[in-house]
Amino acid sequence: MASRRSDQTRKNDQTRKNRTGLWLIWLDAVMLLAWGGLMLRFWLTGRINILLHPDYVWLAIAAGFALLGLGVAKLWEALRLMRRGIAITQPSESHANLLPPGWSSALLLAIALFGLQFTPRAFASQVAIERGVADTLTLTRSQPQSFRTNTRPEDRSLIDWVRLLNVYPEPDAYTGQKASVEGFVIHSPNLPSNYFTITRFVITCCAADVYPVGLPVRIEGDRTAYEQDQWLRVEGDMATETLDGQRQLVIQATSLTPIEEPQNPYDY
Repeated sequence: MASRRSDQTRKNDQTRKNRTGLWLIWLDAVMLLAWGGLMLRFWLTGRINILLHPDYVWLAIAAGFALLGLGVAKLWEALRLMRRGIAITQPSESHANLLPPGWSSALLLAIALFGLQFTPRAFASQVAIERGVADTLTLTRSQPQSFRTNTRPEDRSLIDWVRLLNVYPEPDAYTGQKASVEGFVIHSPNLPSNYFTITRFVITCCAADVYPVGLPVRIEGDRTAYEQDQWLRVEGDMATETLDGQRQLVIQATSLTPIEEPQNPYDY
């Protein structure tokens, strides 16, 4: 009688373990599918450019498809075990785990579901100020030994001007040249009220390492006519001025045109 009860207890324990193991496989499958879907959603909506440098986008896309494949394989495994009633081996309790079985997958699933609810947005003026956009020009983090361009001055982008100044920093060398750049407005606190900084973020790997570059812009009137984070195309002439005790290159604006924020607002 006692032996029969013991056998029944062992069967009940094994059934409970099998159900728990099957539930963990389902959880892993859903987590993998959610992360694969998250990466491919960012790609298909074009928002992945806000998160990664274009050189690394293909890795995220490949990872998304790989995670979807793994998720489908896990689903197939769970269905196969359900149909055949195969016993599921539980993780050995002798191994030390930081989290109980299933918790790590549940946490990753929660993060993926959270990410699916939101659309990434590009950094704006507040982050630029916190990361140190300087009114005296924020130079690129990379330090090229030389920089040559055969393009006309008015065809240079904002990052082209900053790179050029990074190598040849004498502002008088560019006085009188035409400029046409695009970026968003920052009301830099240590500039006079008729100046703002036209700014772009530069991304080298991912959103965690973006940094701002900018050029001061002199306008007629007060800068409050242009809201912070507003995107503008600034056209004008380059000039050398002393701002905040330093000689620097300034765009004397002749035309300020509101534009839509680009689909990819970062530069490289």
